[in-house]
Amino acid sequence: MRFVARFALDLDGIVEVKTFYKNKNAVLQIESEKDNYTSITPKFPAAIWSERKIKDDFGIKFKGSFDERKLIHHERFPAIAPMLKSFVDSEIDFESFKPYKYEVIGGEGVFEVGVGPIHAGIIEPGHFQFSQEGENMLHLEVRHFYKYKAIEKMIEGKDPYTVFDIIEKISGNESIAYQKAYLKILSFASNQKISSDIRKYNALLLEIERLIHHLTDLGFIPNDAGFGSALAFCSQKSEELRRVLKEITGHRFGFGAIRGKAKIFNKEKLKDFLQKFENDIKWFKDWILDIPSLFDRFDTTGILTAKNAIKYSCVGVIARASGLRNDVRDNEEFYKNYGFELQREKTGDVSARFKVRLKEVFNSLDMIKNLLDFNESSMQIKELKDGEYYSFVESSLGELFMFLKIKDAKVERFYARDPSFVNWQVLHLMMNGNIIADFPLINKSCDLSYAGNDL
Repeated sequence: MRFVARFALDLDGIVEVKTFYKNKNAVLQIESEKDNYTSITPKFPAAIWSERKIKDDFGIKFKGSFDERKLIHHERFPAIAPMLKSFVDSEIDFESFKPYKYEVIGGEGVFEVGVGPIHAGIIEPGHFQFSQEGENMLHLEVRHFYKYKAIEKMIEGKDPYTVFDIIEKISGNESIAYQKAYLKILSFASNQKISSDIRKYNALLLEIERLIHHLTDLGFIPNDAGFGSALAFCSQKSEELRRVLKEITGHRFGFGAIRGKAKIFNKEKLKDFLQKFENDIKWFKDWILDIPSLFDRFDTTGILTAKNAIKYSCVGVIARASGLRNDVRDNEEFYKNYGFELQREKTGDVSARFKVRLKEVFNSLDMIKNLLDFNESSMQIKELKDGEYYSFVESSLGELFMFLKIKDAKVERFYARDPSFVNWQVLHLMMNGNIIADFPLINKSCDLSYAGNDL
């Protein structure tokens, strides 16, 4: 049984905690005594960020938790519970600075290195606290939420259909995936089936998005090992795909692309493009896999064992590179009918994560070709029924989970668990036995989102 998500709802003063597991219905807890919420982290350590977030959002504690530090409330954040319905303030008064206590390893010759939250690269803020013995990494603690956007509170009380414009912009590298997950929820809420044509169109766009980000990673991973030529090539290829996405949807990130419609475009032009594109990627594969010095850096670096991947409920390429079968598409006959094949490696290192992405690029190209046999179609989102709904989508980063509660035709509660919210928590296990100069390489091989994480 794999942990998926844990979050809370305010039900007229009583906080309800929901826990989702894969292939199992939601476990519902309604507890009247504030101190009776029980932590599940002894069995599912990946739930610790969820429980710390619930504590910050709703002001409740979990008995048996191994970490009660604040997660999204940084050093000057006041003692408030902003996700309670009673919280309606538009501004907050910051408190005096209270230092955050990082997890560090003590001992003679051991020292700490702090990296971030502001970085030299063009990335969003995140802090990495290392315990070092010389160049050797002994421990890493990841700290994020410097750009926490309060999306959940922002969406409350709005018309469920109108929040599409917010949800699609949560994470730029998963815009199509977020839209697809939300359309699935609206289809459940309106008791409608998404037609085969629309499903094909949506899946095609999602695979283009996957290609864009896999190719970006296939360039940046070698770049962080000092091989910039791969980045130059893959940046060009990913840019070509961005232009394809814009030509089909009208936007480079596919904003507004998925609204219950299947749009017809020049399929013959896309077929011609894909053939040339695939030939270029085949050349890249033969070239990159024949550079022994590169794989000397990749092999055995940043290992995540299958045991730890299971223990920490990992998803996406990170999980599949450690031998797990975690892919939402693997559970859908629709995808298998259009050529989906699960791609895995076993070694769980940088090399494995690189190779899984490379294999998935070719599989996505095959699926896109097969998915082109759709006709123009549209569905009208009818009256949405009050209730609770959830969906799963395999984004380029891994399994995206989304939940929506509708009450009186308005959003009562929205929650999304980005794949990075889970996978960031396992990054520290890949550091031991490596030097600090390998941290950027290991980190990039995991392709973890800041924007989607700091929801």
